[in-house]
Amino acid sequence: MDVSPATPRIAIIGVGNDYRRDDGVGWAVVAGLAQRPLPHGTRLTITDGEPTRLINAWDGADLAILVDAARVRPARPGRIHRLRLHDDQWRTPHRETNSHGFTLGDAVQLAHTLDQLPEELLIYAVEAADTSHGTGLSPHVLAAVEPVIARIEQELAHHSPVGQ
Repeated sequence: MDVSPATPRIAIIGVGNDYRRDDGVGWAVVAGLAQRPLPHGTRLTITDGEPTRLINAWDGADLAILVDAARVRPARPGRIHRLRLHDDQWRTPHRETNSHGFTLGDAVQLAHTLDQLPEELLIYAVEAADTSHGTGLSPHVLAAVEPVIARIEQELAHHSPVGQ
C-alpha cells in the first residue's frame, strides 16, 4: 500500500501562435520551463487556445497554469498580469474574441458545463506590443519571459496537493 502523499498533477499551458510575434510568449515560457527541473507530475503543453484543446491540456490536473499574450489599451508591453479564476469569473462579459478566435472564457465556460475544470486555474497574461505575422518576440515581451518563468516556479514551489 502506498502511503506517500499524492503527487499533484500540474498542467502548464502556453497559449498562442509562434508565427504571430508576441502571441508566442506562452510558447516561449513553456520552452523555458522545459529546461528547468519541475515537480513530478507536471505536464507542459503548447496550444493555439482552441477550447477543446485547452480542456484536453488541463484534463486531470489539480492545478492548471495558462500563459498567453494579452491585448490591453492602453498597452504597457511586457507587463505581467496574474489572474486566479474563480467560479464566479468563468463567464466572458463582452463576447470579445482574441487572436485565437475564441476567448479563454469560452473554454472555461465549456469546461464548467462539462465539469472538467481543474481545481485551480491560474492565468499569466503578458501585454503584447506586436501580434502581426512573423516570428520573434518584441523586446519588452521577451524581457517578461524569465520573470514569468520565475513566478511560475514560485507557484510550483508553494503548490501542495489538494486535500493536504
